[in-house]
Amino acid sequence: MSKIHQQIQWYPGHMVKAKRAIEAELRLVDILIEVLDARAPKSSRNPDLEKMVGEKPHILLLNKADLADEVSTKAWLKRYRSDGYWPLKTNAAGKLGIKELEALIKQSSMPMQKRLAARGRAMRDVRAMIVGIPNCGKSTVINALTPRAAAVTGNKPGVTKGRQWVKTAIGLDLLDTPGILWPRFADYQTAFHLAVIGSISDTVFPFHQVASELAAWLIANAPLALSQRYGLKEIETEPQALFEAIGRRRGLLSAGGVVRVDDAAVLLMREFRGGMLGRFTLEKADDANE
Repeated sequence: MSKIHQQIQWYPGHMVKAKRAIEAELRLVDILIEVLDARAPKSSRNPDLEKMVGEKPHILLLNKADLADEVSTKAWLKRYRSDGYWPLKTNAAGKLGIKELEALIKQSSMPMQKRLAARGRAMRDVRAMIVGIPNCGKSTVINALTPRAAAVTGNKPGVTKGRQWVKTAIGLDLLDTPGILWPRFADYQTAFHLAVIGSISDTVFPFHQVASELAAWLIANAPLALSQRYGLKEIETEPQALFEAIGRRRGLLSAGGVVRVDDAAVLLMREFRGGMLGRFTLEKADDANE
């Protein structure tokens, strides 16, 4: 097991409580909406939910689609659709896909409304629970669905502190929940992906090592993006050498011209997360069951 994998095996007490609450409150809702990060559509799915949701419609939002590779997103949508989910790409911050989400909620809730009608009961607002790992954009999705800001948003994991019901303008009651991670990550790749996209606080894993892993991934998969972003004529083959080159190009120098390598690592991670290097998806739909 890698050092990264070992150090990101965490499960804070508030997440244990949140998981129990979600399991108990799923019986109150008609639909589950799970917000994923489109850059890591497999790693950002919570495996605990599979055992909880039962037969309820399960909508998967591949959010932050504007930061992900478009071809990969299409492949993931096709994959999840074939697996029986209701998938949709969104960029909630830019309102991309929100109208489509409203239509999907209405479509997926029709069987519930028909059951009510068959029992002679009046139609009512759809009740949905919205869940997602920290920093997936869940609160931004909620705000996009409501006429006024209803949920606090932020770029740090764990902004939502407790459950809250949010009424929307489309006949939908949303049960918001804190972002939760799971007890143990299945493998190293899951831990790495969640660290890179910012779903785990930077203070609880070896930041420089994760940044080095990201640098190695970019060297192998996107050398042109590195060259264009940092003005590098040649791409170094080792992460530390790449940090040196980036640091010199960006003027991250201490006295005597020594490159501040850690600052260069922070810069690379921040610019990757912000989409400044381009649009990337860290995992392939073909590898979903591996």
